Amino acid sequence: MLAITVGLDGSPESIAAADWAAREAAQRQVPLCLLNARDSLRPLYAPFTAAAVPDMIDAQRTWAAGFLLEAESRLTEHHPGLRITTQRIEEQPVPALLTAAKDTELLVLGSRRLGTVAGFLVGSVALAVVARTERPVVLVRAGERPEDEHLPDATGTEAITTPYRDVVLGLDLESPADAVVEFAFEAARRRAAGLRVVHGWNPAAVYGYGAVLDSGLNAELAEEARHGLSDVLRPWKDKFPGVEVREQAVIGGAGRHLVHASRDASLVVVGRKRNHALVGGRIGPVTHAVLQHASAPVAVVPHD
Repeated sequence: MLAITVGLDGSPESIAAADWAAREAAQRQVPLCLLNARDSLRPLYAPFTAAAVPDMIDAQRTWAAGFLLEAESRLTEHHPGLRITTQRIEEQPVPALLTAAKDTELLVLGSRRLGTVAGFLVGSVALAVVARTERPVVLVRAGERPEDEHLPDATGTEAITTPYRDVVLGLDLESPADAVVEFAFEAARRRAAGLRVVHGWNPAAVYGYGAVLDSGLNAELAEEARHGLSDVLRPWKDKFPGVEVREQAVIGGAGRHLVHASRDASLVVVGRKRNHALVGGRIGPVTHAVLQHASAPVAVVPHD
């Protein structure tokens, strides 16, 4: 049985990620692994003497071991039936997490909220892992709480016993990857939640940016997009009959529509196309926009 692995470094976002990962592992009935990766063996030197400072290395190791133990104890208390293990790797975080992801069902990482900052954590651990891993990754913001995943109760009060908010799926009709669609349907099924599927289409791709839009043709294209969305989803609806699906074919880039939908979502699911010819991997513009601005946790599912 594969575990869910969460990268834990003591930051608020990694703590939120660990809490989310524990809830997900309990829901899936799989083990949870708390992983701390830090290159503590890299020499640290005192000024002027160029002498190594072993006490600093020992302090890093002691802190990491204590932090993992504390996190394990806290999560066990909240999820008494959950099997939790800890692992500390003295290696750079990105390669350590990429290696760990190969043998895990799902990798969960914390990410900072960026607002309007250009680019998404350029050079960060989260971005590097998302761009290169072969396994699904969920990114969780600091401050993410269990009640954020649920609808408010009848009085409008936040709750954790009410139904889950929708799972939101960004779907590209030009390459509707089965792995991405199945991940979203499974997530909705486990949560007994609705699935909101968003497909963005651009009239300029047909008309050209300098052309005058024809309202009749525009309506025809919109209808084709809706039919195409229904055709792609039909076999998945048959496979997951208990999942209520809402389909949205919207004009414009899907990124901003998915960001808007994330405000009322328990999870947003997007894809990342593998490109083995590129060193370091890449993230597409829609996924990039969602990672940068989404309010809910984001699952990035690699696909061919």
